Formats: sequence, structure tokens, C-alpha cells
Amino acid sequence: MSTFYNPMASDAFRQRLRDMQEAHESLISRPNEPVDNNNGVYQRWKYPILTAEHTPLHWRYDFDEQTNPYFMERQGVNAAFNSGAMYHEGKYLLVVRVEGNDRKSFFGIATSPNGVDNFRFRDYPLVMPETEDPDTNVYDMRLTRHEDGWIYGLFCTERKDRSRPDDTTAAVAACGIARTRDLVTWERLPDLISHSGQQRNVVLHPEFVDGQYALYTRPQDGFIDVGKGGGIGWGLTASMDKAEVTQEIIIDPKVYHTIKEVKNGQGPTPLKTDKGWLHLAHGVRNTAAGLRYVLYLFLTDLQQPWHITHLPAGHFLSPHGEERVGDVSNVTFSNGWIANDNGEVFIYYGASDTRMHVATTTVDRLLDYVQNTPPDGLRSAASVQERIKLIDRNMRYG
Repeated sequence: MSTFYNPMASDAFRQRLRDMQEAHESLISRPNEPVDNNNGVYQRWKYPILTAEHTPLHWRYDFDEQTNPYFMERQGVNAAFNSGAMYHEGKYLLVVRVEGNDRKSFFGIATSPNGVDNFRFRDYPLVMPETEDPDTNVYDMRLTRHEDGWIYGLFCTERKDRSRPDDTTAAVAACGIARTRDLVTWERLPDLISHSGQQRNVVLHPEFVDGQYALYTRPQDGFIDVGKGGGIGWGLTASMDKAEVTQEIIIDPKVYHTIKEVKNGQGPTPLKTDKGWLHLAHGVRNTAAGLRYVLYLFLTDLQQPWHITHLPAGHFLSPHGEERVGDVSNVTFSNGWIANDNGEVFIYYGASDTRMHVATTTVDRLLDYVQNTPPDGLRSAASVQERIKLIDRNMRYG
């Protein structure tokens, strides 16, 4: 923790700073606790691992009494959520989407020794270089340690839709691409060129496929609405410098009356297992209260990562309790998870575009879940029959 002391400040000013520093340290060093009840698939943890209040005080307050005599918050932070994740140099590292009160998002890097608490931000936010067409907003980075030796960060870059100059809500989404060796210095590459409309939730596969870079995409017609597009796509590019996907196939389409009837998208980089590639994705459906975002799992073939072998019905993780409340309520969204050398998996998910939570499990549990949970029969009658099969098996032990 950076400690700041201004000997020229008044006693009252220094005391307020000390009080706030102590409260902040108490928050970020608070031990987390596993929630008592769990479904056997994963373990939720009681406290959010990151919130707006976890961001450093020196990001928000001016510590100079001459320019801030009332010790006011000068540059507020509204939220900390939707983090890319990676195990790096012995620590659990998150590239966090930090949103200021001005609605502009930026990236901050926070690390933890154990993955469930004591996340501390680096002293400075990540400085992301811009392209010749400056971003209005950047957010939701996916981290991929690729076999070419680079760590790539793929994120959404948002700009004004210049074809609709009089509509101040009209935006265009594209996939921004940056790479780094050390997660300190970043090289910005040109945005992904796609021929299927706007792009969000693009994820880089960690291995070459047929000698090319492989991307999970999410083509859509507009900034929010997927229109005739949608679903998780798959495409190849010869290079990540001036990356271009000329052909995309939809490998996991949106489906009527399911958790992904409105849209769906790849979450973090898939995990390689001996049974296939484990994928975590988000699905969106409409309700009378608005859109509902949940997470789901699927498994793809090791040699053909675009081919789904197992796709359980329904959601894997959904907003629960206070997670349902926030700036954009009823949302769970994940773009980061970590599998450590012990087979443990840390799933980092944003709750309602406001805060970060963690759930923990193991690779073995996830494979058991994804391989043995029935697929969606797409009709009520089919769902009843699957449930009756389970009941019949259990009745033998009654």
C-alpha cells in the first residue's frame, strides 16, 4: 500500500486522511468467507472481491490541502467489474474494468496472493495506447497467454457512430487488441477487421489452429441489439497485427426460449483439459423486468475447438442475492477465470455492472457437470421427462 503524508497539512486534514486510509486498508485486507450453502458445482464467497471503494484513495482524492481544503473526492469511481484474469508471477491478477463517475471506463490491475481476497490495485491505472481513431470507451478485457509468447488483451472499444451524428446514443463497438510481455508495457495493435457487423466479446484461442490465430467472435448488427447476428462465432486470422477475419461460422447460436434467446457471447479464454476445451459464456434473455444475464458452460473438442461436444441445459451461475442489484441489475458477466496447478478454478464475475465476485471449483467438478448434465430438450415435455428419469433413479434409494 502506498502511504501518503503531507507535513504542511493541518492536523485535521491529516487526521481525516489517516482515518480514510485505515478504513480503506480494513476493507481491502478483510478475509473472505465461503458461503455455507453451495450446489456442489462451485463455492460462492461472501464478500465482493472488488468494488469502487477498493480503488486507491489517491485515484479519487487530492491530498493537497491547498487545492482541496475540504478533502473532497475529486475524481469519483462508480464501479469496478468485468475483469480479465491470469495467474502471473505467483499472484492472481485481474485486469479490472474501472468506471469513473464520468462514465468513462479504464483498466486497473489488481493482484491477490490467494485469489479470493486482499486484492490490491497497482499505484497507476493501465495506460492503453490509442489507435489513429481514438477510443471513446474501452472495457471488458479478455487475457490470453498465447503459444506465440505474447500475452494478448482483447477488449471492446466503443466510438461514436458517425453515420448518425444527431443521435448522441448511437455507438459502434469493435474488438481492440493489445499485447504485452510483462503486463506492464502494452503495445496497441490495429482493431480487428470483421466483415459481419459490429463485434463484442471477442476472445483469442490460446493455441494456433492450422497455423493461424483463432478467435471466438460475437457478430451483431448494432451496438446493443444483435439483430440477425448473434451467437458465438469462430474465425481465423493469419496475424494478430492487422488481424482480419474474412469468414465466421456460428458455433453456439442463440436459441428461442432458452437462457440465450436474445444474445450470447464467449466469456474468458477456454481452459484446456484432457476431455476437451472448457468454455464459460454468458447468455441473455428478456424478462418483464429487462434483460437477464447468466453464465453457462460448454465443452469443445480438443482437436476441433469449434465443435461443441457437450452443452448442459440452463444456466451454470446466475445473479444471487445482492448480486442482482446494481447499475445494470440482474446481471452476471465473466471475462476471466484462472485454473491453478492444483486443478482449482477461480471464476471471476461481475455483478450487475457494479462489483466483482469470485466462485471457486475444480476442473474435475466442471468436467463432471458439463459432461453429465442433460442438454436442453427445448420443450417443457422434454424437460419433464429428464426430471422423471432423475426421480426414478433416486426412488430406488427411498
